[in-house]
Amino acid sequence: MFTDYKPSRGYDEYFCSEQAEPRTPLLPLLSSLGRIGLDELNRSHASASNLLRRLGATFRLNDSGQLGGERILPFDPLPRLISRSDWNSLERGLFQRLEAIDCFLADVYGEQRILNDGVIPREDVESSQGWRPQMQGMTVPLGRWCHISGLDLIRDGRGTWHVLEDNLRCPSGVAYFLENRRVMKRLFPSLFEGRTVQPIDDYPSHLLRTLKELAPWTDTPRVVLLTPGVFNSAYFEHSYLAQQMGIALVEGRDLVCEDGRVWMRSTRGLEPVDVIYRRIDDDFLDPQVFRRDSMLGVSGLLEVMREGRVAIANAPGTGVADDKLIYAYVPEMIRYYLAEEPIIANVPTYLCSRPQDLTYVLENLRELVVKSVAEAGGYGMLIGPHASREEIEAFALKIQANPRNYIAQPTLELSTVPSLSEGVLFPCHVDLRPYVLRGRSNWVSPGGLTRVALKRGSLVVNSSQGGGCKDTWVVSDSQVVSDSQVGSELTPC
Repeated sequence: MFTDYKPSRGYDEYFCSEQAEPRTPLLPLLSSLGRIGLDELNRSHASASNLLRRLGATFRLNDSGQLGGERILPFDPLPRLISRSDWNSLERGLFQRLEAIDCFLADVYGEQRILNDGVIPREDVESSQGWRPQMQGMTVPLGRWCHISGLDLIRDGRGTWHVLEDNLRCPSGVAYFLENRRVMKRLFPSLFEGRTVQPIDDYPSHLLRTLKELAPWTDTPRVVLLTPGVFNSAYFEHSYLAQQMGIALVEGRDLVCEDGRVWMRSTRGLEPVDVIYRRIDDDFLDPQVFRRDSMLGVSGLLEVMREGRVAIANAPGTGVADDKLIYAYVPEMIRYYLAEEPIIANVPTYLCSRPQDLTYVLENLRELVVKSVAEAGGYGMLIGPHASREEIEAFALKIQANPRNYIAQPTLELSTVPSLSEGVLFPCHVDLRPYVLRGRSNWVSPGGLTRVALKRGSLVVNSSQGGGCKDTWVVSDSQVVSDSQVGSELTPC
């Protein structure tokens, strides 16, 4: 099956050299894949696409990032494996990072010690598009702001893990993460035989528990999921999670604030709501406080939250820590609030708002990846090594016109995993989005959503630009490899 597969020059997670020598822990999986064969793998791959379509696992974006026709998230059948020891280290690093970010959010909307001490420039925080001064002085349940987070991780050309981005407002993709496993179990059951893969199907129960813990004022909290509606690109996920948790899926028009509470309209009249898992942006939550023209939110919602009668997950204002410029300061947050060194490193980052960094970035655009701090989905980005001279010159003018809006990073050789496209296996760059839940305790999904850049040579994994996804397995470090399991043609490294 892998005779013609040529690993990338960087870090391939299946093979450890350009001669395609398999990594020892992958030998049993490679043997199982070999028994399936490439022809059968392609047939099952087509069946997987049809199954996902029948399940409704779709999103609504076209190539420009605007609303378009529904399509499935492209699915790749070759799983990604992460060892338990690797995962334990990542888990500690994720908890550490989110604890520091929570401390930062409580601080900047409170005493602002980190700003007064000059660790982070005040102007960098207060100029962020995610900054919400309306949240100053707000007390949040359990003292936690980020209850549901999806941090994007990558491995570089040496296999070292880094945090690429922090997604702290409404992280998406978890429904595809869960459905990928369901499809793998149904269509490729033989790949699971003899292996202990950490289960993930209990995510909805952990999510519901976390949400209920945000309402300590009642023993029977009512939780709802607030969606913008059926035309939102992630509506499948909204309805999927509400159904899995057994809670109401509501739009803003279904809720009303009266007598210091939030109520849900139902056929039985008004019913109290204690926790809102919101999947709409801050700007649209409450027209009395944010955008006055919003038709998606609930008038008076922030006042009820301020009085401590409703919890919102994640809390409004968390977007300031989503800012790609503020991302650069997270290692300093960890040192400042926790007196610890970061367990998972950032990608080295240049801030164009700093004159010295700006000069370096403008002189080295051909070697760097430049990102707009306010955009997502792979938009507003320049990948220098893949850009034309005209694109680089045009981007330089954008940076000079608004330096605060851009950061730059070295072009990392993201790790690759074999993927299937048009009947052929080839190495594709991947990232990883684990989902972290923080209520009274911490919990992280074993593995997460592995996003795949299915266009050959592409570094962009976002679904709106041709990216797909694959199942992620957290497995034990030691896997028994016998002669009967491993074909003689496979020589481990």
